[in-house]
Amino acid sequence: MATKSPYQTTFEPERTIQPIYTGGSVALDLTGRILATTLGEDALLTDLNTGRQLARIEGVGYIWLVTPSASHLVVCSRSLSMRIYSLRPSPSNDIKYELLRTLKPHTTPVIVLAIDQTSTLLATGAADGVVKVWDIRGGHATHSFHGPNVLISALHFFELVASQNEEQSGISARNRRKDRKQSNGDEAPQNEAARDFRLASGSQDGKVRIWDLYKKNCASVLDSHVSDVRALNFSREENVLLTASRDKTIMWWDAKTWKVRKVVPVLEEVEAAGFIGDGRLTYTGGVNGNIRIWQSDNGREVTEPQSPGSEADAIVDGILMPGLPFILSVQSDHTMVLHSTSSLEEVGSSDTISPLEELRRISGTHDEIIDLGYLLPDRSLLALATNSEDVRIVSLGQDGSAYFGADVAQLKGHEDIILCLDIDWSGHWIATGAKDNTARLWRIDPANSSYTCHETFTGHAESLGAISLPKVVPAESSAAFNHPLDHPPEYIMTGSKDRTIKRWDVRKSKALYTRIAHEKDINAIDTNHNAQLFASASQDKTVKIWSVEEGETLGVLRGHRRGVWTVKFAPKDTPTIVGDSGLVAGKGLILTGSGDKTLKIWSLSDYSCLRTFEGHTHSILKVAWLNIPKDDRRKHVHVASAGGDGLVKIWDASTGEAECTLDNHEDRVWALTVHPVTNMVVSGSGDSTVTFWKDTTSETHAASSAAATQFVEQEQELQNYIRAGSYREAITLSLQLNHPARLLSLFTSVISQGEGLCGVKAVDEVLASLSDEQLLKLMLRIRDWNTNARNAAVAQRILWTLVKSYPASRLSNLKGVREVVDGLKSHSEKHYKRMEELVDESYLVEYTLREMDGLLGSQDVVMA
Repeated sequence: MATKSPYQTTFEPERTIQPIYTGGSVALDLTGRILATTLGEDALLTDLNTGRQLARIEGVGYIWLVTPSASHLVVCSRSLSMRIYSLRPSPSNDIKYELLRTLKPHTTPVIVLAIDQTSTLLATGAADGVVKVWDIRGGHATHSFHGPNVLISALHFFELVASQNEEQSGISARNRRKDRKQSNGDEAPQNEAARDFRLASGSQDGKVRIWDLYKKNCASVLDSHVSDVRALNFSREENVLLTASRDKTIMWWDAKTWKVRKVVPVLEEVEAAGFIGDGRLTYTGGVNGNIRIWQSDNGREVTEPQSPGSEADAIVDGILMPGLPFILSVQSDHTMVLHSTSSLEEVGSSDTISPLEELRRISGTHDEIIDLGYLLPDRSLLALATNSEDVRIVSLGQDGSAYFGADVAQLKGHEDIILCLDIDWSGHWIATGAKDNTARLWRIDPANSSYTCHETFTGHAESLGAISLPKVVPAESSAAFNHPLDHPPEYIMTGSKDRTIKRWDVRKSKALYTRIAHEKDINAIDTNHNAQLFASASQDKTVKIWSVEEGETLGVLRGHRRGVWTVKFAPKDTPTIVGDSGLVAGKGLILTGSGDKTLKIWSLSDYSCLRTFEGHTHSILKVAWLNIPKDDRRKHVHVASAGGDGLVKIWDASTGEAECTLDNHEDRVWALTVHPVTNMVVSGSGDSTVTFWKDTTSETHAASSAAATQFVEQEQELQNYIRAGSYREAITLSLQLNHPARLLSLFTSVISQGEGLCGVKAVDEVLASLSDEQLLKLMLRIRDWNTNARNAAVAQRILWTLVKSYPASRLSNLKGVREVVDGLKSHSEKHYKRMEELVDESYLVEYTLREMDGLLGSQDVVMA
């Protein structure tokens, strides 16, 4: 939160983009509302519709599953323990959880879990090939199946269409003989309700075993795959079991004979598969990153051919709950995609359809946020460089902050991590620089869902750490202003680790000039408001000012003691500021941030440092100029800085003082930008979070003024109550306003009147009818008054009144009363000891006076 002082600039976090998934288990409930994901070692339950966090269970483990009814959460940890939690909704629509029991299911780690559709049975598959079935509510194992010592890779509960006799069930002759032997003398199955229940397990050796939960044996072994079986599913309508493997095939098995109906080579390692609807269609997802649809009866692919995605797009899991209109796919880069299945409702036997429509993309984590910026004229999109080869485009809501599942597109093309980005005046063109030694210019056209690379610039010998586009707004009557998508920026400025800067002609796609600019890496470049100057900041502790046209050095800013990470020219409408040497024109200023933990404002007229800002405890990684709100009569210029200490600070450029500190990150804040209209500050951090900070200065000032007015009115009201003798209102208002001096004065005047317990019976009635909160506040005031000997008598009298007015149980149940009583006790003992000493001394005085009276009487007798 932002720490703030009265009548200063204030910001509050409006919204935060936080990671919700970092790899591991993902689950959905039957309603499709609750999305359960793994965040590190925690289980996170999220509302899929709104993105609101429903529950977070910390330190649960590495594999877990939520029951379809969302009644239980089962967790298996690396310590070989299994914990079962009960889940229940709360009145606030959150989910409350309670640990029911902890078990040790296997002697080796659990690899896969499965829960039946009734949410009563749980299956666990371990690395040693053992499969166990558990009663979730009872917390005990009902079955234990031992197969070969091969890792279990998939599990699935299903129920046969109807009971089959031995010939139809497909049980091998060996198993039939075994069953007959059991039925002739051994123990017979008792649970008739489980007669048709089966559990299919797939293992790393490519075999699928069908376990009979009624007879507690292996009904059949399906041996056709040659690699890990990754997905199993059953269709009651088709009476078919689906198996999918990393051997790049999927198979449909007849549940009557357990013979293969169809084998289809999908030509990719399959990680997710299942039936859709009544089982006529089958979906698959694998390393190519595409959801593909197949006809279950003949194995024909229904979707059109799709080009393979990148390694980050590979699908590692897929979820389709009965009745839900989408398939949830999980990609290797922790992105979750909702694919609509509405186009499959009327697919004919010979139809071919387009790939499934993406309803929503949900980034589980954006990894480390390196840079960001607003896109489009209305700033409705946000571009994120996230420690990857792609730029993520995120849609923003009407309030200017991101919402859940707001990913719009990804800009793919770079071959290594993107280190920097910049956006032109229109927001339709974005330039990026990466570790692959190239810069790219991208064209952003969301109206046509077009996000394309316009040009690639190759020429630097090492990675690009700095890039800048001109920000000059063309004339309103020009074609460039009215049709910015058809008019890319004229040039791009880049800076590299090879210590050179280049100006690239966008139309000719070549460098107009190259300059050896610094002695070390170039960290940042910025172009001024009229595109005549640009500045380069380097690790060699200097910032250089250059002419854009000639590429000649105009000045050098020296003063930082460590490398300079960031540089920004002041906007053209920046008013004058007060420097150490007087007033300085705002548009002729430049702001820098360095590894020496300081910001500096420099004058472009003589390249001198006007002001230094100190307050960060780590390197300053990004700076920005804030806009001046229209209702700010002070016209104070503010700047923002983001540091390696995880803080964002807002500074007054004229005074050099920090107006407020924004704290919502747990790692370095690499990225910072400001909305040009609303002054919304957006910060991106290495902790994968993006925070939208709303400028609440006006609201804070208004609230402060209202509070001050109300305080004055209540002060007057309190004085009126005291003068009128309205003790109840006076005492209540004094406690509410936290006025111990007024309250003490009131009680001091009361106890001298000698009526009732405390001096006035009306006050006794008020003290006997206080609420717990008021009673505790009064006890705290009595404790404070009791520390002063002058006020101790009043404190003791009011304390005695409270003790007489309330039972001991009421006072002892007050929260924090023990500390109050301890404070009262220590000072009361001191006061009583002082009083005893005064009494003892009074005896001596009385004796002395009596003796003196005796001496005076004797002297009078003698004189007589």
